[in-house]
Order: sequence, then C-alpha cells, then structure tokens
Amino acid sequence: MILDEIVARKRIDVAARAARTPLRGLEARAADRSPARSLWHALDMAGVGVIAEIKRRSPTAGALADHVDPAAWAARYAAGGAVAISVLTDQPYFGGSHADLQAARAAVDVPVLQKDFVIDDYQIYEAAAYGADAVLVITGLTEDQDVRREVELVERLGMEALVEVHTEDDVDAALLAGARIIGVNNRNLREFTTDLAVTEAMCRLIPDDVTVVSESGVHTAHDVERLAASGVSGVLVGESIMSAADPLEQLRMLVAAGE
Repeated sequence: MILDEIVARKRIDVAARAARTPLRGLEARAADRSPARSLWHALDMAGVGVIAEIKRRSPTAGALADHVDPAAWAARYAAGGAVAISVLTDQPYFGGSHADLQAARAAVDVPVLQKDFVIDDYQIYEAAAYGADAVLVITGLTEDQDVRREVELVERLGMEALVEVHTEDDVDAALLAGARIIGVNNRNLREFTTDLAVTEAMCRLIPDDVTVVSESGVHTAHDVERLAASGVSGVLVGESIMSAADPLEQLRMLVAAGE
C-alpha cells in the first residue's frame, strides 16, 4: 500500500535529518520563532474559508506544478481570498520541502499549515523551527501513535493542530486528544479513493464547538455548497487549484462559493 510505503520512507528520511540536525538545534530555533498566527481564528467566520495548498505533485495525480515559486503562489493565494495556506513538506512523494514552508510563510500574513506525514516528534519541532502556524496530525498513521501527545506538543510549541480523520474511530481518537480543529479527509489514504460523503458522515459525529475542515475532492462551487450544508468551517484544496488553467480564478470561485 502506498501509505505504508510513505511511512516507511518517512522513518528513514526523518532519521537522516535528525542525524544532520540534532533536536536541540531545532528546539532553539523553535523557541526563537515569531508568534504563530491562529488557524482556528482564521476559520472562525461566517461561511466556509478556503485553505489553499501548495502541492507540486502527488502519488495519484502525478506532477501538478513542479517548478513553483512558493512565495509567489502563497501571495497569490492570500490575495485571492484564501484564509490560510497549506504547504506540503514531503519531498519523495509530493516534491515539497521545509524551504517551501519557510518561503510561503514569509510572503503572507495568513496562517500557514505544515502538511506532512508526522510519525515522529522531531517533525513537530521542525514545523516550529521553520515557522509553521499549524501542523497536520493524521490519526491512525502508525500503530504506536499517541495523538494526544502529538497535539499537546504542537500546542506547547505555540502552534495549532489540524487533526485529520477518515473513520469513526479516527474521530473518537481526535476528540480524546482534545482536537479543536478536525480535518476530515475525503480520501482514503490506503486505497486513495475520494468521496465527499465521508465529510457528511463524520460531521454528524463531531460536536458543534469543534471546527471542521473538509479535505480532498473539492473541485466546484457545488462541492463547497454541499460541504457547507454539513457544517464545515473550511475546505482544504490543492489539486483542483494547482492543476487549473487559471489557478487564481479557480480559487476565487471556491472562495465566493463559501461566502
């Protein structure tokens, strides 16, 4: 399965980075970073906010836009009405990097989310050191995962956690971990099939005081309107913007649909 392959490769890559840059070095940089911007506040508005993603490629869609300038794309996203920016930092499968994250964050005033497959606390310190305002935490990623500890570490480092779920058990784990923002991934990461009905089903299990973001499979104004009816506060959109003939127009269309 592609997810198992990604996680196995992630363990190797994180170990290599930790050998090059010891944790204490990241801790110092994380402590010296500028104050984080709140993703929760950015989503706390009427309507459905769009989190626009910088995504060079993916295992399912292939190359989307390999030669992107993350600072320029982030600035265009913010100007187009995105309430936050998501940046893929996985390199082998998505072509991203922490340099992309850092560049995007420096170019905008909206919150920036590190989107990656977090399997080690080291990655959370990396997120803080490179300026992330929020960190994606995917439930059920590994058998020994402690979601509560990951969320607590994210918050202790001054950031917010977007806790991703796909199943009822994932929702239970996210709520037990104290998640304030839950992202419902409409894509099954093991089969890579996508269905917006996943958000509709999971929203019925999530309390009203928890902010919900729908992730994956959002392409049209109708998709945004459909998800709004489920009570989501945001949608995270990457491929449909990055692959559009006019990415900014695609973003503006989704933003308008959420207003």
